[in-house]
Amino acid sequence: MTRLTSKTRKRLPKSDFAIPGRRAYPIFDMSHARNALARVANKSPAIRAKVRAAVHRKYPSIGKHK
Repeated sequence: MTRLTSKTRKRLPKSDFAIPGRRAYPIFDMSHARNALARVANKSPAIRAKVRAAVHRKYPSIGKHK
């Protein structure tokens, strides 16, 4: 996992976040996308659904069983 500094985070485009309006849950690489899924496990169902949808749009293979 690459280290995400505040300077780097500010430079990320909105499309690299699962919730772009709040710039929450960065998903610019697969490790951060997996981390976003883990972090929303105890959030509301609506937030979980948004993050899961964003992650699966960007990385369809995450969460799929082989």
